[in-house]
Amino acid sequence: MRVVKFAINGEPRWGVLDGPEIALFKGHPEFCDYETTGERIPLKDVHVLPPTLPTTKIVCIGKNYADHAAEMGGDLPTEPLIFLKPSTSLIADRETIVLPSISKRVDHEGELAIVIGSIAKNVKEEDAYDVIMGFTIANDVTARDLQESDGQWTRSKGFDTFCPVGPWIETEFRPDGQLLETRVDGEIRQHASIDLMIHKVEKIVAHVSQAMTLLPGDLILTGTPAGIGEIEDGQTVEISIEGIGTLTNGVA
Repeated sequence: MRVVKFAINGEPRWGVLDGPEIALFKGHPEFCDYETTGERIPLKDVHVLPPTLPTTKIVCIGKNYADHAAEMGGDLPTEPLIFLKPSTSLIADRETIVLPSISKRVDHEGELAIVIGSIAKNVKEEDAYDVIMGFTIANDVTARDLQESDGQWTRSKGFDTFCPVGPWIETEFRPDGQLLETRVDGEIRQHASIDLMIHKVEKIVAHVSQAMTLLPGDLILTGTPAGIGEIEDGQTVEISIEGIGTLTNGVA
């Protein structure tokens, strides 16, 4: 099931994608048991929003692919390396990544994102999928020069528009060797199996929930493979994951 958040006349709504149309839910999908109103609307006629809630926090896992960790330098983390991005960095599919004037190099980082579906604290690995609503696609956009000069990652990854997410939540997705591919103006930059993640989804959810309570709508970005690269004004970034879809954003 592909769950979509979108706006009608400026009001946020949720629904399930059915071909070229959205069947509207009666409320937020986690609170209406996916019950629909019977109303349908063409996907092309709505403005798609990030599939998140006002309370969403964005938890990220760093250096979770060995090849990316190698290109970044340093040792592999023995436990999932956690950092946060602000909710103000969120944008939707088809919205624009804005390059900050104070950075001379901004990179894409295509990632699989976990969407949390229920309140979770101290979750066991074997119970991780009980608290997962589904998965979506994210771009952990990073001002690489500021990341290197600051010595920590908050500013470099926290600019407005630096967390494109979408286009929907796929509730039936299970990581099983699917390919993640990032393209910039059609050029393939990243191409890797998500099975190459060092720390798998179950461990990530358990580890993060030991540190902080996870709430419905929270996102956990699971890391990026090798092939990160610079994005520039006027380019288009596409991130595809088999079984989910494609997240597309322009750059300005």
